[in-house]
Amino acid sequence: MTADIRNYLLITGAYWAFSLTDGAIRMLVVLYFHLLGYSPFEVAMLFLFYELFGVITNLIGGWLGARIGLNLTLHIGMGLQVFALLLLTAPDAWLSVAYVMFAQALSGIAKDLTKMSAKVGIKTLLPDHGSESRLFKWVALLTGSKNALKGIGFFVGALLLELASFRVAVLILSGFLLLVLTVNALLLPQALGKSKAKAKFTQIFSNKAAINWLSAARFFLFGARDIWFVVGLPVFLFSVLGWRYAEVGAFLAIWVIIYGVIQSCVPMILRSHHPDGKTVHIAAFILALIPAGIALALQKNIEPNVVIIVGLIIFAAVFAINSAVHSYLIVAWSKHDKVSMNVGFYYMANAAGRLTGTVLSGWVYQTQGLAGCLWWSTIFVLIAALLSLPLSTANKH
Repeated sequence: MTADIRNYLLITGAYWAFSLTDGAIRMLVVLYFHLLGYSPFEVAMLFLFYELFGVITNLIGGWLGARIGLNLTLHIGMGLQVFALLLLTAPDAWLSVAYVMFAQALSGIAKDLTKMSAKVGIKTLLPDHGSESRLFKWVALLTGSKNALKGIGFFVGALLLELASFRVAVLILSGFLLLVLTVNALLLPQALGKSKAKAKFTQIFSNKAAINWLSAARFFLFGARDIWFVVGLPVFLFSVLGWRYAEVGAFLAIWVIIYGVIQSCVPMILRSHHPDGKTVHIAAFILALIPAGIALALQKNIEPNVVIIVGLIIFAAVFAINSAVHSYLIVAWSKHDKVSMNVGFYYMANAAGRLTGTVLSGWVYQTQGLAGCLWWSTIFVLIAALLSLPLSTANKH
């Protein structure tokens, strides 16, 4: 095994472990605090700082990684997640909205430090030229497998809540992540991703047209997903369709696993077409048809269980292609000495979109129901498609 392959596996393994705990704690928080009597909007607010601090972290995370090395940002992120999980083991009397929002803020910082470190780390393991096909496969595999593990985390979180107490579940997750962090810290090279030239803080903002258009499209793409997926969908399944906790967790887990597997296979799906700017806007226009179709079917009173299950599977496939192409292009279009800064800026837009989608998910579901969430999602995807039109001719360098 070459050193690059070993380091890729270490980075991927750490990202897998983090994604598992991240998915589990998200499902635990949504279901447990809904059980405690929180409204859908209040549940959404619990994730407000998670997404807000993700925006801030991505904005400075790339610069930080270039200054101190990606191994340190990776391990700081995992360590913060362990601490954030332990904060949630406090007694119920402590679990106010403000307290949980603070714990979720730390998780948001942790998640985006870990994500940025993992994705940029892959670019540093490949030579500067002649490896685009390999890079596409590595990025798709990392991103797809991460989402599959996050899906498993949804199920693990719901199952733990059904079999054990909330606090025992959180302790199990924090102990597991701490073990992986210890092993990874001992084996990963210390200088991974550290820039030879001192990165300037003013370089955190991208001055490249393609990066900016791609980032703007990413904002609306992931906002479109989270508008209905974060709060609206799980609460709808539990409160309206009468599903049990474990059933909600299992279904969302299977959805994210399918999405992750498809994402990993996108290089094979697009085998005869190497992704470029045109791929981005074509895929987005196709994606816009799906939430609109699901909303129309629900409004026409077609059996909701069938509509949700079939619609989500189709959405998973098309969204996976969109996400995989996006994730590849931001890495491929970044030079080695600027990749951490560009990726940080790009995922700042991603986190801002998730923040917007999360807030809207609770508010729109509470005022307009799941169909309303889906129509808002359609609008966001269409905006993403329009913003990606300039990528056909934008200079990627």
